[in-house]
Amino acid sequence: MKTNAFHIQVRDLTMKYGETLIQGDLSFSVQRGEIFIIMGGSGCGKSTLLRHLIGLIRPAEGHVYFNGTDFWASDDETRETFLRAFGVLYQSGALWSSMTLAENVALPLQEHTDLGENDVRDLASLKLSLVGLDGYEDYYPSDISGGMKKRAGLARAMALDPEILFFDEPSAGLDPLSAKLLDDLILEVRDSFGTTVVVVTHELYSIFSIADNAVYLDGDEKTITAIGNPEVLRRESENEKVRTFLNRGKATP
Repeated sequence: MKTNAFHIQVRDLTMKYGETLIQGDLSFSVQRGEIFIIMGGSGCGKSTLLRHLIGLIRPAEGHVYFNGTDFWASDDETRETFLRAFGVLYQSGALWSSMTLAENVALPLQEHTDLGENDVRDLASLKLSLVGLDGYEDYYPSDISGGMKKRAGLARAMALDPEILFFDEPSAGLDPLSAKLLDDLILEVRDSFGTTVVVVTHELYSIFSIADNAVYLDGDEKTITAIGNPEVLRRESENEKVRTFLNRGKATP
């Protein structure tokens, strides 16, 4: 089934664990080249929604469209094509501790391309240089800081030149300076490559620094209660809980 030209569309999505409703009746769209934030309080289902978007969990109900094609209604070959167009940065960075940074970045290239060893090595070095880790190819994850691990994870997520990058709480565990550097890097990647970016976060500094658009998942209502640019929602949302969230817990008129 085809829909319109949005890069990502979610329609009438319901998420459940067994019979337990996590979130229901979720509908939103992501423009190509947009930085889109999934925000909300702890435990509301943000990361679960991300797992639905990247093909790890099948929706209980509803649809996820990429480039107008229904992901879960597609055959295995079509879904695999979409998955290769995704890059994912998990909260921990998810680097293999027994591999160097270059080997970590090279892994998806070895798995999904026919490139020779020298070309893979050169591309891995290029991706690391793009995230400010030139010269760190032979370092292991244990040798570098938390912020550098996140950047190395981003380099690996970018290995196959994805159309869409997904981030799960990218600033978690980082000091404010490292978090800002990562935000700046996300903006640079989007601006340089036109990549669509979807970020799960509750970090307000990041939300206001990078977001073009956002949805707010309400853990009590178990659905989306606001959609829009966070700066606008902070001032104008009709939902008091959303305004309070975006104003650091301070109620607004």
